[in-house]
Amino acid sequence: MQTRSEQTRQALVRAAAELIANGRLADAGLVNICRRAGVSRGALYHHFSSIAELNAAVYEQAHERVVALMDEAFGGGPVEDAPERLLIAFCEALRTEELVRAGIQLAVDGSAGPPRLRDDVLTLVRGRVADTHRDAVPAPEDLADLAVVVAAGLETLGHTDAEWWDARTSKRLWALLRPLFSVAAVGGAGAVGAVGAAGTEGAGRRGEGERV
Repeated sequence: MQTRSEQTRQALVRAAAELIANGRLADAGLVNICRRAGVSRGALYHHFSSIAELNAAVYEQAHERVVALMDEAFGGGPVEDAPERLLIAFCEALRTEELVRAGIQLAVDGSAGPPRLRDDVLTLVRGRVADTHRDAVPAPEDLADLAVVVAAGLETLGHTDAEWWDARTSKRLWALLRPLFSVAAVGGAGAVGAVGAAGTEGAGRRGEGERV
């Protein structure tokens, strides 16, 4: 159970996150934060030495949340589905969680960056995908870059139209990309050869049918 002090601190973090997520970093000023949190200026400065330190706490909690989403996405289920699981979870968090939407705009020191949490997230995505597809064909670096491009694109577009953060959008896009990750996950070059052989065999059967 949180103490009163902890509740006040978290109320301040939440207030700053709400203001940043639904407006601009400049909106998260002293007066607005205190009014939103329902606390005095003295209470704010009891917990944080500055607004920048408060915003840094927003960054820290958002970072922890995003890392937890990554751990969950890459921690269970078929490895080829991990990027899709992450993409859906990340976009859903951007759509519904003001903490994540605010934190993604901040640097570790609570400023507008760079590097911002957004940059850190894309670096983490690239590393996770490369690690889980290290023996892949296409090369793991290529798959990782592809995952980063999709994640970065959806994150950026969603700020102007939240439909881009809808799970249906992520699933529709990943349906086009999944074959690359599926082939990579089941054996690299051997899998590509098997797919090619299956395609050749199928073409042969179709040819026989056509001759009949």
